Amino acid sequence: MNLTEKSKLMGMMKIIHRQCLKLMYFSVFIVFLLACGPKSNPEKRSNAKEYEELKERLAKGWNTWDNNDVLSQVLLPAGFSINLELHDKTTGETLKKALIGRRGVDDEKVKPGLHSYDGSYSDLEVEWKGRKIKVRTVSDSKDIGIIVEPVSTLKNMELFIRPEILWGRPGNVEFNESGAVFNNGSGNISFSVNQISEVKDSVICCLLSEKIWISTWKDKSVADLELMMQKERSRILESEAVYGKDSLLCQAMHAVLAWNTIYEPNAKGVIVPVSRLWSSGWNGWVLFEWDTYFSAAMLALDNKDLAYANALALTKEITKSGFVPNYASQKGSTEDRSQPPVGTLVIKEIYKKYNEKWFLEETYDELLSWNRWWERKRDVNGYLCWGSDLYEETPENVELLSVSGTKEAAMWESGLDNSPMYEEASFDSINRRLMLADVGLMSLYISDCQNLAEIAALLGKPADEKELLKRAEKYKTSLETLWDDKFGMYLNKDLVTGELKYTLSPTSFYPLLAKVPDQERARRMMDGHFFNPEEFWGEWILPSVAKNNHFFESQNYWRGRIWGPMNFLVYLGLRNYYLPDAQKVLVDKSANLILQSWTGENHVYENYNSVSGVGDDPMGCDRFYHWGALLGYISLIEYGYVPRPEEKLK
Repeated sequence: MNLTEKSKLMGMMKIIHRQCLKLMYFSVFIVFLLACGPKSNPEKRSNAKEYEELKERLAKGWNTWDNNDVLSQVLLPAGFSINLELHDKTTGETLKKALIGRRGVDDEKVKPGLHSYDGSYSDLEVEWKGRKIKVRTVSDSKDIGIIVEPVSTLKNMELFIRPEILWGRPGNVEFNESGAVFNNGSGNISFSVNQISEVKDSVICCLLSEKIWISTWKDKSVADLELMMQKERSRILESEAVYGKDSLLCQAMHAVLAWNTIYEPNAKGVIVPVSRLWSSGWNGWVLFEWDTYFSAAMLALDNKDLAYANALALTKEITKSGFVPNYASQKGSTEDRSQPPVGTLVIKEIYKKYNEKWFLEETYDELLSWNRWWERKRDVNGYLCWGSDLYEETPENVELLSVSGTKEAAMWESGLDNSPMYEEASFDSINRRLMLADVGLMSLYISDCQNLAEIAALLGKPADEKELLKRAEKYKTSLETLWDDKFGMYLNKDLVTGELKYTLSPTSFYPLLAKVPDQERARRMMDGHFFNPEEFWGEWILPSVAKNNHFFESQNYWRGRIWGPMNFLVYLGLRNYYLPDAQKVLVDKSANLILQSWTGENHVYENYNSVSGVGDDPMGCDRFYHWGALLGYISLIEYGYVPRPEEKLK
């Protein structure tokens, strides 16, 4: 080896030595950081674990968990069920299951009363074949007492008590002289009945000539049960009295949400579908998109766990295409269409109430995916339109494919199924879009971008925040082109002819929610249209299509009837401006509308006739549908019982 080669070798060895020293120092530094830096918290739970614990926490105790019967009390997680049935000895007919709101002449009529969310108390009346009973329950985490008493003369009427174990849970039922015993191997629960005429065919038979009481408590008399029921009833009424003059509105909202709270055994979760009747027709349960988010908003008033559970249950149904579906059910979920983007709005408000960041983190990725989906799949020339995509057939979704990709399904994506706004709209049968730039959709989407940008900032995601605000500005610019200055209103636009459409709906006021118009324009919208008796103003407001539209007279579903979610969204928009006259009358008239049906009837309707104010006129209106309670929830927001919706996250 010559001198030159030796010099090169020595140089290389020095370089290698320096690199080894650097690596050694770096390794020591990392070890030092690990030793001296913050320790990992072994008690820190993942968001997924928070959600699982939430579901487990809710699915406990006695309650009306079985969707198909409000006369059934079920103990979770065991699935032990005490079912009450009415039997007419004269005709041999039996009312095996009871639901609120059936409309058949011979069907039972259920008048729901108070119902705690946790099942600790409930009361209702059932009328069947001209005879009426009252049923009250009181329970704790393990035991339950039930009192059934005749309200009218019940000649030849029996009460059947049918114990069973639901949803394939393990165990058996054994009968004895005082009642029955549930046993599932890990424990047993027995109940006794004060008077039994006979036991046959796994049914305990009792004559309904006097008060009947059923109890799992071994040491409590009927007087004890009565006292417990009185205390629990008083507790509920006292909790609602906190809302002062709005206590009846709160009572109606609590009742329709609590009576519609059920257990979904497949996912082992507690959910609040729109109504038991709807879910019964869908093989057990169904969650509609914006309906479910609105239920979560109302539940957040005083039940954090149920609010979280419903918002999460729906958000986690996100499809492989990246959107929250029109509905999810026992039959499957829609893969061709979504519904109005209100999820972020609601989730943000729930967070403001409880300030638990894990809830935002658990929903954020799905909300961002959904937000991006609207621009990717529903943008036509810079405007947003409703649509319905085709998707691949599978054994699970074959029933859903008959309407996918049609104009009808695209209209359903709006949530306003038969609204006149979409009757004359052209349908692009290739791209599967309603060729109508929709003011309501664009306004809700801008609001979604704004709200999600706030969440992104709070979670430390500046790139996402910037992306979302940029999209909000893009569609604000497009929405501004839909303003008709002479008419003083934002109008839908036919994307084939380029013409603005003068079919008005409360969605025409949704730009207020997105904070797009200035104060002057907002005032013009109120004076020219909100207070216009030929369009929206009247004793009962807001009709789902303006009065001067020829479809209004039919009062058929979204053709003129009043809907809680429309009033709610318009109300939120009004709060972004100084419009005190419009804001006050919308609050007051919405409250009067729901109280008219709750007082006496104890019904909360899916929608209301905007001429008469009644809900019980059409067959297409569910009598106990939870989003009708938004009409009362507006007052609870107005008088400060929830955080101010217009305030940003801090």
